[in-house]
Amino acid sequence: MLGFRLAGLRCVHTVEADDYEERLMELLDDSSVGILVVQSSDLGNLNPAQRARAMESIAPVVVPVGGEEGDLREKVKRAIGVDLYKTERD
Repeated sequence: MLGFRLAGLRCVHTVEADDYEERLMELLDDSSVGILVVQSSDLGNLNPAQRARAMESIAPVVVPVGGEEGDLREKVKRAIGVDLYKTERD
């Protein structure tokens, strides 16, 4: 959590496993949340409908971290809609 706060995030939530699904759905409905960073493994434990809702969410954007969800470049590109790593040679 400290790392996220040092990165400038103003609000960090920690959630216990037993109420993860309920809390995630609440945060997806919270208009004050812009980016929701979650563990990939936690998303894998959701039922398919909730996982699809989270991954298709535009506001907030859900960014899975850890695991095998693809490389950082693709995660950043999906989260903000711009390829920050793109160079003139790409």
